Amino acid sequence: MPLSPSAPPFKHWARWLGAWVAEVNGATLRADALAAVLAAVLAVPQGIAFAALAGLPPTWGLYASILPTAVAALLGSSRLMITGPTNALSLALSAGLAPLAVAGSPEYLRLALVLTLFVGVIQLAVWALRLGAVTHFISPTVLLGFTSGAALLIALHAAQAWRQEAGAAGDSRATLFVGVLALAVAAAARRWWPRAPGLLLALGAATLLAALGVWQWGWQLATVAAPAEAWPPLAWPQLQWQDLPRLATLALALTLVALGQSIAIAKALAARTGQAFDVNRECLGQGLANVAGACSSALVSCGSLNRSAPHIEAGARTPLAAVMAAVLVLLLVGWAGTALTWVPMAAIDALLLLVAWSLVDPDQWRELWRVDRREAGVAAGTLLATLVLPLEVAVLAGVAASLVLYLHRTAHPALRSMGFVAAPQPGQDRRFVVLAPGAPECPQLKLLRMEGPVWYGAEAHVADALRQLRVPNAEGALPPGHLLVMGKSMNFIDPAGAALWERERALRSEPGQGLYFHRPRPEVVAAWERSGFLQRLGPGHIFPDKRSAIAAIVPQLDPAICARCRARVFEECAAQPGPPA
Repeated sequence: MPLSPSAPPFKHWARWLGAWVAEVNGATLRADALAAVLAAVLAVPQGIAFAALAGLPPTWGLYASILPTAVAALLGSSRLMITGPTNALSLALSAGLAPLAVAGSPEYLRLALVLTLFVGVIQLAVWALRLGAVTHFISPTVLLGFTSGAALLIALHAAQAWRQEAGAAGDSRATLFVGVLALAVAAAARRWWPRAPGLLLALGAATLLAALGVWQWGWQLATVAAPAEAWPPLAWPQLQWQDLPRLATLALALTLVALGQSIAIAKALAARTGQAFDVNRECLGQGLANVAGACSSALVSCGSLNRSAPHIEAGARTPLAAVMAAVLVLLLVGWAGTALTWVPMAAIDALLLLVAWSLVDPDQWRELWRVDRREAGVAAGTLLATLVLPLEVAVLAGVAASLVLYLHRTAHPALRSMGFVAAPQPGQDRRFVVLAPGAPECPQLKLLRMEGPVWYGAEAHVADALRQLRVPNAEGALPPGHLLVMGKSMNFIDPAGAALWERERALRSEPGQGLYFHRPRPEVVAAWERSGFLQRLGPGHIFPDKRSAIAAIVPQLDPAICARCRARVFEECAAQPGPPA
């Protein structure tokens, strides 16, 4: 939205923050404030649960909803996306650091902050080099497999933690009661009151039951540890030289997942709201958010759909809503942090089971299986890799498999025989269709639609298909000497592709033969001009439409063959010798 001349004070800020600053008024501030309350309320149980999943102090999950949330909102591209801790990143962080240090130990906490810093630095490098488009290579198929695998690992982690807490507290029945109540309340809220903060209600109910059990029945339950500091501590992570080789691969994998999720969510929200979206600017916002998180005891963060969708439904209008939510979380941690010690860990572990269940999307799996089983195989492979391999290896393996599948597809572009089904009728406008095997075709002119780029990976496949068009059929009949290539969908050629068409031109340069193109794309024509192919091809071999191409080529056909032909598929055949159509 362009800046209004009546709002000069906003010009300087708009240059750095975006044009939305000119839209701020009393109405947007009220709407943002109301949405911020819900965002802050949702941040509490999710932050605690995700920090526990990552093996970090619960307050670290809340700290991730303060500075990272505010920085990403102000400096990123998405107006309404909420950035914070997520289940997939928390699980990946825990799985990646588990071989390096004991969860919860000082070394584990140090490595978590260093890893968050590395993720932020890589994201900033992506922004600085303007490589945001690289995130498009993280396919939804890979994210589906990774998310589903992460859901199973989350469920396993929660079940193990639940059993350990029951044994440590010495009161398994109390642990079971509290966990079941938390699950029941959260599930009921999701079923009958979907817009309510179900996780918060579940934590509240479970905390009340735990407090009653301790007071009346002497229950012994593990609870959330007291915050080490009331406010987020601001300090640069303690870096060591050996951190780089140990954490580089994990940081890269977390960056791929974080940027993939953030940009996918931001693009979906932008499409829903009709707002502009800049991929590289979002990389800047996410990178600065994680750097800020590393300096404020926050675990690695990215865009959160679970918090962004309710944020929009609550009426958020500008990024100030996320900033206000961050301030509310800060006040909550600073003034009411000790109240967290009443929250039973059994309730958090139970809610993690619900989080795991929500990550599984059977409908998406069924749709993927119905549409493309090869992509479904990539998703299933990523899921299996997530279960049996380190998380960073699983993510990179899924991305590699997806790219290999894409390269395999582009290396096998379709070449389809085109023509007409019905015989030509006076005044009838016929459409070109893909011919079924055995359909009538002109014995001298082959119509071929090229679907896809011709590059070095596809050169062998295309060359073999063109070679088959020069081989006599089973009855010994000579193949068509003239070839009209419909090149509208041939959007790219490289030197190998250019050399292929040069060979085909030379092979069809004898009398009674010819190579022609219909509507080649401008970039392809430009490549042919640079290589001199157009000059060697000669004039009259490239046509703007099919009708003019056929009208120019048919008169060049051998009349002796036309005299014996009964296909008569073109209107121009009426002027050629032979039986009428």
